Formats: sequence, C-alpha cells, structure tokens
Amino acid sequence: MGLDQPDVPKYQQLAAIIRAQILSGDLPERQPVPSELYLQQQYDIARDTVRHSMAVLREEGYVRTVRGLGTFVAPHENWPKK
Repeated sequence: MGLDQPDVPKYQQLAAIIRAQILSGDLPERQPVPSELYLQQQYDIARDTVRHSMAVLREEGYVRTVRGLGTFVAPHENWPKK
C-alpha cells in the first residue's frame, strides 16, 4: 500500500495507512509504531510529513509518544469511539 492519491496530502495518506494497521491489529496496542526513518524510506517522504502524520494520530488518540523511547500504539480505551 503506497501513497498514491495525488489529491490527498501525503501526511493524511500515511496517517490513514497507520490507523488502518492499528484498527486491524497489525500494529497491536502498546507496541512501537515503525520509526520515522523507516516510514520515510518506506514511503519516500520527508521527515516532517511523517511527524505531521504522527501528530494527527496522537490528536486522535491512536498513538502516544514517549520522549526518548518512541511512538507507541495507545491502549484502545484512548481511541475515538465509533
């Protein structure tokens, strides 16, 4: 799955991909999200784009960032209610 929707900002596309991985269980609760460097290289995007995506997911409650440790999938209690 790539960033192949030219009319949608790349940060939104990446956030959607990671959100889908979280919701499907491919990225389990309390486990690390792939690193910024990995995501940059995997999707051929800028570091700021990755950071913007993580900020969106943090605001939505899907991830949490621990300074010095990384970004982790938040417990499902923090996820938006459907």
